[in-house]
Amino acid sequence: MAVELDKLKKFVELALEEDVKEGDHTSLSTISEQAKGSAKLLVKDSGILAGVKVAEDIFRLIDPTLSIDVQLHDGAEIQPGDIAFYVKGSIHSILKAERLVLNVMQRMSGIATRTKQYSAQLNGTHAKVLDTRKTTPLLRFLEKEAVLIGGGANHRFGLYDMILIKDNHVDYAGGISQAVQQAQAYRTEKKLDVAIEIEVRNFAELEEVLANEAVDRVMFDNFTPEQVHEAVELVNGRLVTEASGGITLETIGDYGRAGVDYISVGALTHSVKSLDLSLKATVL
Repeated sequence: MAVELDKLKKFVELALEEDVKEGDHTSLSTISEQAKGSAKLLVKDSGILAGVKVAEDIFRLIDPTLSIDVQLHDGAEIQPGDIAFYVKGSIHSILKAERLVLNVMQRMSGIATRTKQYSAQLNGTHAKVLDTRKTTPLLRFLEKEAVLIGGGANHRFGLYDMILIKDNHVDYAGGISQAVQQAQAYRTEKKLDVAIEIEVRNFAELEEVLANEAVDRVMFDNFTPEQVHEAVELVNGRLVTEASGGITLETIGDYGRAGVDYISVGALTHSVKSLDLSLKATVL
């Protein structure tokens, strides 16, 4: 998955409306509009770098005449003192882009770093760590890209690209079978090419799911690793399997070794610490 330029363009327009409006009065009042300069993206933290390609696009959307010399690419392991890239051109354009580029890259690098930590715990298993919809509103496309950079996988992007029947849907629909049958009828009626996944809370619900052929994927919610192992044995390859619910860096390895295909972790995006990055300017 690569960040769509049209989507990024809309995001940049909204971000500049929020931050700049009619003009950067500080830069306009202190620096000649004709002044040229360069700046370096200085790393001040350890982790996984993410958002370099997005930063290049942001700079060029703001000012196509800016030149960017990339030193470190997305996914690189970074340490304090590293230089990710240099940007050269109009000082006003560099300063206009500065905060937006830093906000995006710091957030994305924090997510990529955390994802890498979770993914490393799954070495030796076939399981992949998944993101969720627990993302920052309107930043989901960037945050999910950061998960990929960190070695994770993307779950559905939103409510429109998968039918994911969770506990509330089951309860409102009147049970597992009713929810699955109605979802399948809806998918057929609307001619939708989307998968049906259903969350189960216990083995009784799992048995009911396995009796329905319409389901593509099953999510074991708040199962222990031992229960996941038993559930995977019951599924026996008939469905894609996923574990979710309070899985931590300390426990994800146990879930991976239980044989599940995917493990969804909301903490990849919902409470991540941004990496410390800085844009340091030099006058030409």
